[in-house]
Amino acid sequence: MPGATAQFEKWVSVFRPSPDSAVRLVCLPHAGGSASFFFPVATALAPTVEVLAVQYPGRQTRRHEPGIDNIPEYADQIFAALRHLDDRPLALFGHSMGAVLAYEVALRMRDAQLPSPVRLFASGRRAPSRYRDERVHAATDEDVLAELRTLSGPNQAILADPEVLAMFLPAIRSDYTAIESYRHDPGRLLDCPVTVLTGDADPRTTLDEAHAWAEHTTGPTDVHVFPGGHFFHVERSAEVIALLSRSLSSQGADTPR
Repeated sequence: MPGATAQFEKWVSVFRPSPDSAVRLVCLPHAGGSASFFFPVATALAPTVEVLAVQYPGRQTRRHEPGIDNIPEYADQIFAALRHLDDRPLALFGHSMGAVLAYEVALRMRDAQLPSPVRLFASGRRAPSRYRDERVHAATDEDVLAELRTLSGPNQAILADPEVLAMFLPAIRSDYTAIESYRHDPGRLLDCPVTVLTGDADPRTTLDEAHAWAEHTTGPTDVHVFPGGHFFHVERSAEVIALLSRSLSSQGADTPR
């Protein structure tokens, strides 16, 4: 399927191909994030788990493409890139905006009567039904930068480089537009297990908002709280990777497809 292959190669980076792995893990970055963020995860989990890192438009290898400013279009495009992957069990991991995208992709898998993900890992994001009046996408460039500094993301160095920053700001702004304008469909539920990961000092997700993910699936939900803020999974990467490895080896590898 040439079209499917082109869509896959456009949207997905495979840093450590593992054709004999028992399960695939699709990783979706945060707003403003890129596929390379998950290079260490791919290295750590290979060859048992093959990591597929989603590359959003407007950054790195896709820096000349316009960003996407709404979650439905984002999810449609990512689902189209992944839907032909039916030879192995598939799990989804998303951080922040990526968690909502993972949720929406999983819903599209169910709508298409494809096998559900063996597990959805929702990291650093409140449940889809929990909203806040956030307007970063409409703020000045200075306020956008202040938000990024508040969250203490992994790319703080670019905030001090005006040329690099000018290149990335449009993609960051379109991502914030997408996630801040998002509204879920209360009539649609997942049927897969959901594992929620959250930082105990995350300014964008309370523990109650993290536990509310249980309302979005008929499957089991478990919540893991780590020390740290919004990007807790950077400082606690070894613990997060260990959790992924345990969960996928015990539940993903022997799930029929």
